[in-house]
Amino acid sequence: MNLDVYDDDHLLTPESLALVKDLVQFAGHQLKLKNDTEMSITFVSKERIREINNQYRHVDRATDVISFAIEDGDDDSVFGEPIEALADLPRNIGDLFISPEIAKEQAERFGHSFRRELGYTTVHGFLHLNGYDHIKKADEAVMIPLQEKILDAYGLTR
Repeated sequence: MNLDVYDDDHLLTPESLALVKDLVQFAGHQLKLKNDTEMSITFVSKERIREINNQYRHVDRATDVISFAIEDGDDDSVFGEPIEALADLPRNIGDLFISPEIAKEQAERFGHSFRRELGYTTVHGFLHLNGYDHIKKADEAVMIPLQEKILDAYGLTR
């Protein structure tokens, strides 16, 4: 995976940044994504993620992760092949915005480590970028077990 990570406000320790990078690589391998698949993660403050949530989702509250998937269900294929494959281009799956402050609050609320919650939030957003969702019960029955499988295999158990 080609992963760009932005933490301009130094919200995470170097160890936490390394965890996120390694976990995304691991999750990409679990989903059998091509090595040149691209995405980005930007770590933002609680206030900034509230602003993003309000601007793009019209929900005026802070959240843990917001995903902006490039492939949003629209058919960008030609003769059944993705445009990127035909042009031999890397596949860019999109961008995540994560609030470490919210992840910390949720870790405390759920009684597990910040490391586990940061991993959970990262994998959750990563799966959204890869077309998984949990709005409908049938979709949730696929996404959430896959998320737990990836986290367990990585060693981030509850």
